[in-house]
Amino acid sequence: MTYQSDNPELIDSTKTGREEKSQAKSQKLAAFLAHGGVASRRRAEELILNKKVKVNGQVENNVARRVIPGLDVVEYQGKTITIQEEKVILAINKPPGVVSTVNDPDGKPTVMKYIPPQYQDLRLFPVGRLDELSEGLILLTNDGDLAYKLSHPKYQSPRTYQVNITGRLSSTELRCLQSGIQLKDGRTQGADVIVVDETNSGQILEITIKEGRHHQIRRMMQALNHEVLRLVRLSHGPYELGNLPSGQWRLEKSK
Repeated sequence: MTYQSDNPELIDSTKTGREEKSQAKSQKLAAFLAHGGVASRRRAEELILNKKVKVNGQVENNVARRVIPGLDVVEYQGKTITIQEEKVILAINKPPGVVSTVNDPDGKPTVMKYIPPQYQDLRLFPVGRLDELSEGLILLTNDGDLAYKLSHPKYQSPRTYQVNITGRLSSTELRCLQSGIQLKDGRTQGADVIVVDETNSGQILEITIKEGRHHQIRRMMQALNHEVLRLVRLSHGPYELGNLPSGQWRLEKSK
């Protein structure tokens, strides 16, 4: 026989631990995956939609699903995900010829090879992309919130590049870059452009953009009939390449 009290205070005191925790600690599944170092929040949503994530043994494809850390069991690639307390940010000076992904199906070297041994067990992932031919700053982190803020278009996080081009920009071309270039995927936002130096073959520019389109700067220059000879990312948001040597890493503080 089950006894049910008509005393509201007694009924409230018998709430399950799950009910109490759900009110205080539930969070969206994508945020949980990001905090657990699986991927950025945006990428985590894609993983959920593509049915790559399980919650309590069941495949979950609802990005609005909320979970309770410590009670719900979340799995990705057969591993149970737990929220990592230690947040790590590594700055890498990516050499050309290295891809900025966790894995490459063609077996090309990735930025993951530059993670030092003491951080190999953490689920670090690249923040954004830097194409294979380009070099310079790329961040690796297990902080999903940071990756989201640096990558999502709504935050307009600036990225600055040193760009060596063939030929010299005319005043008209410079104005075009500053006001926006029409590309196949739409018009770009205006870029900040500084002519740093001139060489026998062309110019060295410093370009700052607040978008992260695929090969954006190379395509902008191609639209103006200039070839990019070298492209180096100097900064991403508040993080700077500085004097970090090619192929080396540096531990960064959260900014």
